[in-house]
Amino acid sequence: MPHLTSSSARSFHVHGVDFRSYVTTAAGAAQLGAWRAEFPPRTIGHAHRMTCEEVLYLLKGHLEVEVDAEQFTAQAGDAVLVPAQALFRVSNSTDEPAAAWVTTSLGMTAIMDSDGQRLAPPWAQ
Repeated sequence: MPHLTSSSARSFHVHGVDFRSYVTTAAGAAQLGAWRAEFPPRTIGHAHRMTCEEVLYLLKGHLEVEVDAEQFTAQAGDAVLVPAQALFRVSNSTDEPAAAWVTTSLGMTAIMDSDGQRLAPPWAQ
């Protein structure tokens, strides 16, 4: 299905972030997954490592990003490349919402830094 509409996107809410899943195997994708992530104001991120690299493109707002030892603020129009296995955290410490378009390889899993729990996010499958 090449035309993926907002009405066909599935919604998920995890760790305070809203994920709207567009590109998945259920939509006919074979390699790439893509979704919109909405970060409400004052959302504190959870550190994790992903099994595949991921790209975030900021659509609106500002996000504090940690990739291994590097820390920076990304703003609308910026892209963030997160290498596979890098320690990664995204937070929105502002009073305004932020949103990003995210792309990765289908089948990506995340390992939470706090407890080692492995998650298979449905929006990346």
